[in-house]
Amino acid sequence: MAPLKLIVYSDYLCPWCYNATVRLRRLEEELDGRLELDWQSYLLRPDPTSGRTLEGFREYTRSWLRPAAEPDAATFQVWASDEGPPSHSLPPHVVAKAAATLGEEAFHRVHEGLLHAYFAESRDITAPATLREVWLESGLPEGELARAGEPIHREVVLAEHAAARKLGVTGVPAARLDGNEAFVVGALPVDSYRRWIFRQLEP
Repeated sequence: MAPLKLIVYSDYLCPWCYNATVRLRRLEEELDGRLELDWQSYLLRPDPTSGRTLEGFREYTRSWLRPAAEPDAATFQVWASDEGPPSHSLPPHVVAKAAATLGEEAFHRVHEGLLHAYFAESRDITAPATLREVWLESGLPEGELARAGEPIHREVVLAEHAAARKLGVTGVPAARLDGNEAFVVGALPVDSYRRWIFRQLEP
């Protein structure tokens, strides 16, 4: 039987998307081949912005303590470095799409590495140097990082974002079943995700 495919719209600068990643990846492992997660790009900050100060950004990251306090939460900390603030959402998405061309496992390592670097380690994942570090820390060949410069990856990211907007997605994380345009928004508790997915798997 083909696995249940769940399409998840997510952004690397979204703390709630980090919680959703942790919970859905846990369920994907539990279901051992019966659930397939298709991570698609949504850009909360599609364009570079100016005028943001590091101190203002650091103060904003105190809001991450809210998702950090939830059960089954990912690891967060208030911004503790002098890097940043991040420029816009596009750079990490492009690198993740480039990693996906090396296989599903390569994508997952980079996907989760980007989120952890940003929210748990206060590293600016929109900076080229940090993106290179995450790529190498994920165990991917340094020479393959050039893939991220291929225009197709940027085009795919923008196309996925546009498709999500056309469906009516205005916030992330959002998830829907493949073949069904209805979606749920927010980082649901792991038990809520589990009940929803198990209902779909029932004969």
